[in-house]
Amino acid sequence: MRKALGVVTALIVATAGLAVASARPAATQSDLDAFMAQVLAKRDENWKKLQQYVLDERERIDVRAMANMPVWGDVREYTWFIRDGFFVRSPVKANGVTIGEADRRKYENDFLKRAKARDKKREGPTDDPKAADASADPVAEEIPKDFDALLSQSREPQFIDSAYFLKFKFESGRYALVGREQLAGRDVLKIEYYPSRLFSHEQDAADKRAKEQKTSKNKDMDAQLERMMNKISLVTIWVEPKAHQILKYTFDNVNLDFLPGAWIIRLDDLKATMTMSEAFKDVWLPRDVDMFFAATLAVGPFNVRYHLDYYDYRQATTSGRIKGGPADQW
Repeated sequence: MRKALGVVTALIVATAGLAVASARPAATQSDLDAFMAQVLAKRDENWKKLQQYVLDERERIDVRAMANMPVWGDVREYTWFIRDGFFVRSPVKANGVTIGEADRRKYENDFLKRAKARDKKREGPTDDPKAADASADPVAEEIPKDFDALLSQSREPQFIDSAYFLKFKFESGRYALVGREQLAGRDVLKIEYYPSRLFSHEQDAADKRAKEQKTSKNKDMDAQLERMMNKISLVTIWVEPKAHQILKYTFDNVNLDFLPGAWIIRLDDLKATMTMSEAFKDVWLPRDVDMFFAATLAVGPFNVRYHLDYYDYRQATTSGRIKGGPADQW
């Protein structure tokens, strides 16, 4: 009897040990999910921590073919400043040529109108006719504004939107802690994300059609393509753990052979990287975005690189308008 009881006890202890051991990965995964939920929840907070700052942007496109020979390129420079409570992008140079004042002002006015319309669409219609007409009044747009006016836009400006070009959302159980590294002089966590809904626009539409018992063969093919893109995509994220701050992420499509039209074009590589910088103390803003695309046609290989630099973040400390250029709006 005692022997049998001892055997049963040993089995219970062993079973309990296995249960604890098997629970550890689940608990670890749960902790990582909770951590990533916090990281993604605060991802877009930084741009509004400071209400008064400006920055410069450089946009480059480089197309090469055959033996990596340059085929076409384009370089444009911009300055971002705050006007009427909105971040406005102002063109400075195009391929080394300074933009004329009339063209610059037209670009700024058009950009501001789009930004206000975009914000209004998010917030819904307003009953204030003056607010509705303000963006359409060219005279009002030329009135100098004190820089003391704070940001009023609710949606992220384009330079933030461009930096977070991957609109990934929190997905439980899709993260793996790879290890710890040093980045920008800080201890960071390197985390891999294996998405199932990174590309989900057509999948969401297909699910909605299925519920409504509506079918669309072409659209369902698009949804299937999205599912395949999710399966072969890998996102690597570097996070500063104390602040739950993303410092960098990369996107890789590891195998693109399934894409249609392979007899016309074979997609060889698709990569993208976004890096943040501490533009101000405890305020992390985009530093650069780099996208690379390589493919092979019947005539040979070619590749395209698209690069954005965001630099010279600075707080604006003066007011008043000075003629001459976008950087001296304040």
